Formats: sequence, structure tokens, C-alpha cells
Amino acid sequence: MLQGQKSGGTALDELSSAANIEGHDNLPQWFVDAQNDARKEFANEPYPTRKDELWRFSSVKNLDGVAAFSHPANSGAEPIASVAKPALERGFPEPAGRMVFVNDRLVSCELRDDSLSHRGVLFFPLEQALKLRPDLLQEHFMAQPARLGSKKFAALHKASVSAGTVLYLPPGLAVDTPFEAFHIVTGENLALFPHTLIIADKESEVTFLDHFISLDSSNAERSGKAGPNAERQTRRGFACGVNDLVLRPGSKLNYISVQNWSRQFVSLQVNSTVAEERSSALNLSLNFGGRYSRLESVSRLAGAGSRSDMLAVSIGGADQEFDQRTLQDHLQPNTTSDLLYKNALSSNARTVFSGLIKVERGAHRTDAYQKVRNLLLSDEAEANSMPGLEILADDVRCTHGATSGQVEPEELFYLQSRGIPERKAKGLVVNGFLNEVVDRLSNEEIKAYLHEQIAHRLRD
Repeated sequence: MLQGQKSGGTALDELSSAANIEGHDNLPQWFVDAQNDARKEFANEPYPTRKDELWRFSSVKNLDGVAAFSHPANSGAEPIASVAKPALERGFPEPAGRMVFVNDRLVSCELRDDSLSHRGVLFFPLEQALKLRPDLLQEHFMAQPARLGSKKFAALHKASVSAGTVLYLPPGLAVDTPFEAFHIVTGENLALFPHTLIIADKESEVTFLDHFISLDSSNAERSGKAGPNAERQTRRGFACGVNDLVLRPGSKLNYISVQNWSRQFVSLQVNSTVAEERSSALNLSLNFGGRYSRLESVSRLAGAGSRSDMLAVSIGGADQEFDQRTLQDHLQPNTTSDLLYKNALSSNARTVFSGLIKVERGAHRTDAYQKVRNLLLSDEAEANSMPGLEILADDVRCTHGATSGQVEPEELFYLQSRGIPERKAKGLVVNGFLNEVVDRLSNEEIKAYLHEQIAHRLRD
């Protein structure tokens, strides 16, 4: 039985019973009611077990102990400004806007191009957006249900969320430079609830980078810069995040997350994308940290001619598990989805992938792909893949597949015969294997930035 399974008396239950956003009395009534309802839902929903089909093959034992974590609002003060600085050095060189949270507290919110606000861009922390644009949030904040198993934890997130980013792009505006947000944790046994809501209005275009980072504050302050010592994988914690991506007709949104939690972290991330007519959504997840990291991603192709690209790169080492659950839901005709997940696993790392392509009635001429490739770098690494199809329409093209394999000896021999040491040669092979995913992006500057993020992780 998981800790905290019985109601009352646990820190996890307390997280869902407190209003964590400051100025609670000034929040819109619909949000207060939603949090109250979420607390009841969290209390009533059972904890997952391996008998649940949506948690098949998952090591649910990794959820043991999360009830002992506490919200940062109940923890001691941190020198947050100095701690955040080294992490930001790993950010995009010149973002259009940047928001920084440390231990679920807002540190800074900066829109670097003043003309964007005059042109209708909204870039607010969640608390401010609730007060200034409650109508926008009421329509889109967690409007889609958690369909892939984490209903209980989605309710916990809604009841406990206090830190989040809201980005709205007005009709017809294209921003070439990405926006980014940092969610940084420095303490021990903390629970965080990061949230991202992005609304791309008609014919707009934008890229957004989300960073999730654990820092050892003493090392970060001592070194004064980012690096292996500043991100040493020691701190335990729990992250329960949600993002809502809304694409209006003709819009284009690239959402990219870089997850680098501590190796002792447990994280659950629920991604929801709704793509309307002729819109194009790309969701790319880079997963590096965490002891147990569960990613649930649902893409709803709700308008004719819409497209969704679902991409992920995961690099796992000792005692790490990446639990990946996806749904490509085609609701209208002439829609396209393309999923490519690649995992590189060393030591005893393991992955679980369960993905479904669903073609609803009337969604004719659907074009859907799903590919999962696992590179096993040790005999102890394990990959479990369960792709699936559910087709309720005619004239469709849907394909899926999963492969697992090791580095080819011929590849290593070729590189070593040219004077490259074995370890470096293997790193080059892994890098090339993973970079195919990032190369799906069209912006060369962003691609180069993400290639460096992968290379940095492989060097650690």
C-alpha cells in the first residue's frame, strides 16, 4: 500500500487541502471552486496499481514515499536569486521572454521585446493571469481530462498549483525567438506543481522552452556556474506538472521541455494538446533526470487538416525509469500525427512505452505514424513497448512499430579504426542516434541549442 493511501494525516493530503496561491481572496470564484472540487476528486480517486491497464509494467513502487514530501511554501527560505543564476546559463541565449520559478516561487518574469506586449502578447505568471485574464484561463486551464492513468495526480495538481506560465499569442503574430520558463528546485523532499498554458491564436506561430532543473544550492553558489557539480543528482523530490497547449486555426506551436530533475526525483507530467483546423503542433520532450519519470501526452486533432508531431529523447542510467504513455486522437478528417520516441539506456535503466493511435468515427483520410526505438547500452537495460491502433473510420493510413537493439560492433570498429577511443566512439553513436529526433525542428539555432543539451547530458 502506498504511503498516504488513507485520507487524512499525510503531507500529500495536506498539499491538496491548502490554497497555495497568494492573495487567494482575490482569485476568481470559478478557480476557487475548481480547486475545492479537485481536492475531493483527489481524495476519492484510488492510487494506481500494476493491475491497472494504464499502469501496466510501471514500477508503481516508485510512488511510495511521495506522501512525505511538502510544498515549498512550508519550507525554509532559500537564497533563490543566487541559486537560479547558474541554471539560467544553460538557457536559450536570447529568448523573447523568460520566466523563472525557484521552489515554486516566482523569481522573475521578463518580456525582453517591449513591442510584443504592444502587439497583444500576454506573458504572465499564473497568479497574475488569474486576476487579469480570468476569462482566458477559465476556458482553457486543465479543460481536457487526464486520460492515460494519472487522473488522481491531475486532481492533486489542480488543487495545489501555485506556479505557472501563461502565454497568449494574438492572431497573425509570428515570433521567431522562443519564450522559455525555468522551474528550479533546490531543497530536499519538496513537492512542486509546475504549470504551462499556451494559447496560439489564429495564424500565429511561437516556440516555447520549459526547463525543469534540480540544483544543489551549496555547490551552485560555490562554483558560480552551471555544470556537473551544480546539478549533482542527490536531492529527493516530487514534481507533478501539467501543460495545456491550445492551437487555434492555422497556428503553429513548438513546445519543448528539458527535464533534468535529480536522480532521486519522482515526476509525473501530463501534457494536453488541442489542435484546431490547419494548425500544427510539435511537442518535443528531452528526459534526462529522475528516478521515476512518467510522461503522459495526449494530442487531440480536433480540426480538419491539423497536424501533431510527438517527439521524445530519453537518456537513462543507473536505477532510472521512464514511463511513457501517449494518445494520438484523430477526431476530424484529413489529419496527420507522427510520433517518434527514442531512448538510450545504460546500466539497469528501463523504459515503458504504451501508445495508442485512435481514429474516431468520421475521421477519414487520417495519416498517423508511431515509432519507438530503444538503444540498449548494457545487458541489464530493459525496454517495454506496447504500440496500438483503434480505427473507427475508413480510408486511413496508420502504422506503428517498436524496435530495441544494441550498438552495432561494426560502427564502433569503424570509429575506433580512425583513432577514436571506445568510450568516445560509443558516445558519438548514441549522439547520432538521438539527434534524428531534434532534427525534426526547422529552426537551426534551436536545433543547435538542443543538440548541446543532449551532448551535455552524455558528457555527465
